Amino acid sequence: MKHGKKYTEAAKLVDRATFYEPNDAIALVKKTATAKFDETIEVHIRTGCDGRHAEQQIRGAVVLPNGTGKTVKVLVFAKGDKVNEAEAAGADYVGGEELIPKIQNDGWLDFDVVVATPDMMGVVGRLGKVLGPKGLMPNPKAGTVTMDVTKAVNDIKAGKIEYRLDKTNIVHVPVGKASFTEEALQENFNALMDAIVKAKPSALKGQYLKSITLTSTMGPGVKVSVAKY
Repeated sequence: MKHGKKYTEAAKLVDRATFYEPNDAIALVKKTATAKFDETIEVHIRTGCDGRHAEQQIRGAVVLPNGTGKTVKVLVFAKGDKVNEAEAAGADYVGGEELIPKIQNDGWLDFDVVVATPDMMGVVGRLGKVLGPKGLMPNPKAGTVTMDVTKAVNDIKAGKIEYRLDKTNIVHVPVGKASFTEEALQENFNALMDAIVKAKPSALKGQYLKSITLTSTMGPGVKVSVAKY
């Protein structure tokens, strides 16, 4: 894979053999984010879990103290009083049954997170084939299946992110933007790592966190020491 000049220059700043302390890694990632747009800073955590076993699954959510830097569009499936509650909380779209054909047939996916009240999960379940593969299916563990739609919408708008294992047992999550201060990124990173450490499955026998890499959208990966975790 051929990289551009900017990437090559940025990569020279990173020692691939070094495992950096989190604050040094964050400083480096900010320095190597040289694209013309505000790059997203992401964390990739390789775990020793085997997601094929339900008891080794990791899934949950955490509110990043400084948000993600991204405006998140929220769709809420609700009925009755909960419709007004969701609208008042600032949900971008609120509806029920009538949204099914729009999503299923018209391919409408102009939202980032889906919240549903428990009594709407029968309706939402019919969208499993569309929402599931995109990671948009509401889930009680992530706090997106709830009667408290106000709290759910507020948390998401404030910077709540969901984390889960992918097929290769890696967790990929954004922790902010390159324009954030190092302190803000550090706080977000710490909040995420605390949640991940707490989420360690009790059934896991070997090493839990195998590697942590910080990277910006276009920049090189920076390895973070897993020693303290």
